[in-house]
Amino acid sequence: MKEIVSTEKAPAAIGPYSQAVQVKNLLFVSGQLGIDPASANFVEGGVKEQTEQAFRNVKAILEQAGYSMGNIVKTTVFLADMSDFAVMNEVYSKQFEGLFPARSAVAVKTLPKNGLVEIEVIAVKD
Repeated sequence: MKEIVSTEKAPAAIGPYSQAVQVKNLLFVSGQLGIDPASANFVEGGVKEQTEQAFRNVKAILEQAGYSMGNIVKTTVFLADMSDFAVMNEVYSKQFEGLFPARSAVAVKTLPKNGLVEIEVIAVKD
């Protein structure tokens, strides 16, 4: 049975999807952009600031469901421009303690609302 996870500490879904879905001990978090949930706008700055905000949004959803960053087993990072990879990677590397999750990082033609980065995660509890 699946359970929908939602929090006001992350941006509301901008389409017909849920912030996250939990199935047994797995949590699937939808892609998070660098949008500030209070203003519903992108944070000021570039890919660094948007990556930091995307992770704040991911963390808020994880916490709402009783998970932490340490529960993440897989991430997917979507970049509007692969030349931003190094900047994103610097922020990314500071988000985890100990072992890093598996990851894919791809460049896409366009992200929703013309964002610079979007991050989705899968987390698991033992």
